[in-house]
Amino acid sequence: MKNNPPILFFGTPEFALPALEALIKNGYRIAAAITRPDERVGRKQILTPPPIKVAAERYNIPVFQPERLDARDFVSGKIPRADLFIVAAYGKIIPVDILKLPRLGAINIHPSLLPRWRGPSPIQAAILHGDIQTGVTIMQMDAQMDHGPAIAASSFPLPAPGKITYPELHDRLAKLGAELLIKTLSRWITGGIIPVPQDESQATYCKLLTKDGGRIDWTKPADQIERMVRAYRPWPGSWTVWKSKSGPRRIRIEEADAIDDAPPAGGAAGMVWQNELHPLLIKSGRGSLAVKKLRLEGKSPTDAASFLRGHPALLGAILL
Repeated sequence: MKNNPPILFFGTPEFALPALEALIKNGYRIAAAITRPDERVGRKQILTPPPIKVAAERYNIPVFQPERLDARDFVSGKIPRADLFIVAAYGKIIPVDILKLPRLGAINIHPSLLPRWRGPSPIQAAILHGDIQTGVTIMQMDAQMDHGPAIAASSFPLPAPGKITYPELHDRLAKLGAELLIKTLSRWITGGIIPVPQDESQATYCKLLTKDGGRIDWTKPADQIERMVRAYRPWPGSWTVWKSKSGPRRIRIEEADAIDDAPPAGGAAGMVWQNELHPLLIKSGRGSLAVKKLRLEGKSPTDAASFLRGHPALLGAILL
């Protein structure tokens, strides 16, 4: 393939898979894949390789999993030299002295329309804030996170009334990012693209998600909580605490709708109630959350009516 320089691919989770596989399918030379170390996963803490490692080994691509990135490993040839770095959800900060090494630079596939949602959780942020559109940006990396000039972008509207979940949007953006990369890459390699600086006045930022960040604040409006349920599925999940007679029990909300109704007799935010149409409602700061599926921590998900039949004491409780 003409103008086919060696590439180092940096990526870790499933989001990066379509991009790696698209590069391979289109004949690009992957000198090596750089990914994070294997991690212990699940209750049994089984040591598990990241998805990019599994895919790269399937194609006989060398894999490197450094605990810490060191420019000396790249300069010395311990990690194969390359003319271009392509990054997709690697999960570690790449030091600027490493970013400067390849002659064609380092480019990143970012799942938002930069400069909106710089940071580690842009897909969740788009859902959480009710964005009407999102997309992917391919950018040239620099010393600051998600700050470099844009090379290409592709957008699409989010479905009204916005019922897309994180897993659905994740998969769509991963596929779109791979398609945009292939459309863009040959022109970037041959110098046919001039990067465009991001508009700093329009920059917004998203945060690193934590398990505690999934706790529901019932004083917020129901529509915001409903977006949280979709954005934080499957992790960190959207959860609340029920102070049952047997002690505090954590409940995860798996699926829900926001409605305008409130209990006829009033009540505090977090109160569980029901009406003829909805077997399990939770009062919020504005309106109520109509829960469709939920589960006690450590148990399997169940529909709202079945859950209440098994736990009738939940009705009338105040969730915290």
